[in-house]
Amino acid sequence: MKKTSILLSIVILLFACKNEKGNQVDQYFSKIEQDSLMLNIIKFIGQKPSEATFENRFDRKYTLSYQKELPNFQFENYFIDKDSTHYFFIIRPVGNLPFKRGVLGKFSMKKGLTPFDFEEIVNTPHLELKTVKERGNFLFQELIKTKNLDKYLPLKQYVEWPDEHLVYDKRITQWVEKVK
Repeated sequence: MKKTSILLSIVILLFACKNEKGNQVDQYFSKIEQDSLMLNIIKFIGQKPSEATFENRFDRKYTLSYQKELPNFQFENYFIDKDSTHYFFIIRPVGNLPFKRGVLGKFSMKKGLTPFDFEEIVNTPHLELKTVKERGNFLFQELIKTKNLDKYLPLKQYVEWPDEHLVYDKRITQWVEKVK
């Protein structure tokens, strides 16, 4: 009986660990590839260099500025669907504040780990890291399961954007003021 309990405990622990690691970016990419991909994503979701314009923010001359930001961003969850859509949950800084923000979105991928058809689906409010992870992980699981987070948009403790003021314009890959 005791051996059965121990074995059952080990199986449950292994299953829990497997599920915990179920949507990790390192299932898909090496550390070097992760850094390259994150660098390319930062160009979409990060603060553009002060001398850059919205139109030229992807220019190679700004790569060093984006690279300096790399340690401040982390993949929390990542999933590639059967249709080759890449889903992500990234934790990013919020200015100089001690809080973090979660960004959930999707894109397709070109060669060279270059995202296209990029879309930020939701941004969480500024929260403590532990809370961002908990709420973002919940939203991420819902996103990959249902491909839609619309029913969670009213939950302002989970979703800051989109809201009644800001929507994501996929064409220009930027949050814009909602037209009334």
